[in-house]
Amino acid sequence: MEATRDRIVEVATGAFMSTWYEDVTLRGVAAEAGVALQTVLNHFGTKEQLFAVALERVGDRIESTRWRVTPDDIDEAVATVVDDYERIGDSLLRFLALEQRVAVVRVPIERGREGHERWVAHAFPTALAGVDGAAYERRLAQLVVATDVYTWKLLRRDKELTRDQTITAMRELVLALHGNSEGGSA
Repeated sequence: MEATRDRIVEVATGAFMSTWYEDVTLRGVAAEAGVALQTVLNHFGTKEQLFAVALERVGDRIESTRWRVTPDDIDEAVATVVDDYERIGDSLLRFLALEQRVAVVRVPIERGREGHERWVAHAFPTALAGVDGAAYERRLAQLVVATDVYTWKLLRRDKELTRDQTITAMRELVLALHGNSEGGSA
């Protein structure tokens, strides 16, 4: 039973990652997983619940990949986040586009935002050292923006930079913040 559930989640995750939410059907997931529609309904109840489980799996994979980086290894951290976006960035952008229309997306999206912020604090502690209060919050926000999926999209998709050029551009953004550790209080 657990293997069946896992197969359904894997198929659903692939479907939700590769197409728009509205285009994924429980019937299609069931067919691709080799189970009856009723089996999917018995395990998950609704498309929304299956989507939530699939997004949780995506979030778990993102965290397990990113948290392996060595703190203050800027090259490793930026390459890791860019490679992550190369694999799933377009899917993340689709999920973000759904945020206001599909309620079930909001919780995993917020989890992702919070997770990214925690990861940034883990990955770039020196950039945050010696700053506190509003300056700390601002610096953390800047580092989040420098490594965010929207920044990747602007560099990679809109400006058509290569993967390596995108890594260089993000690295330069992070280094500018990393080297500027005097914070001020404003």
